[in-house]
Amino acid sequence: MRGQDRLCRMMRSPVWMFGALLALLFVSSAAIAQMAPEERVPELSGPPQEMTEPGAPPIPKWVVDDVRKERNYPDQPPVIPHSIEGYQLSVNTNRCLSCHKRELTEESGAPMISVTHYMTREGQMLADVSPRRYFCTACHVPQANVKPLVGNTFKDMSELGVKPAGSE
Repeated sequence: MRGQDRLCRMMRSPVWMFGALLALLFVSSAAIAQMAPEERVPELSGPPQEMTEPGAPPIPKWVVDDVRKERNYPDQPPVIPHSIEGYQLSVNTNRCLSCHKRELTEESGAPMISVTHYMTREGQMLADVSPRRYFCTACHVPQANVKPLVGNTFKDMSELGVKPAGSE
């Protein structure tokens, strides 16, 4: 009798139940794994294929007609209508300023850079171009006659039926 009580107490013990559950889980997962269909790796045969790299597309021709392009939206930076190949833009040199700087535009005939390029973030006017506006190609880019890489669904405000203020 004493042995039976001990066996009953052991059967009700959470440790024993956990061990039995773990053993059942192990046995059932092994049985399920054997029932799964066997996947075979295809055999590799023959010589390896040569790796080919497609040729680079030709370098596009820059638009160099010196005609100002229409802007597509308010505050769009103007595009560069001339070649800038060979222009040096560094911390010490900015060839764009040799024509577009405020003092030199009358002589060069180039449009003057915006007054905002002479302002700090706080709106304080500076005597020279602001360091944050010094690298022109961060916003202004030359144009090339190329096919667009992705489609463009941009519509101008006038195409959407919006009339300019004061036109009515």
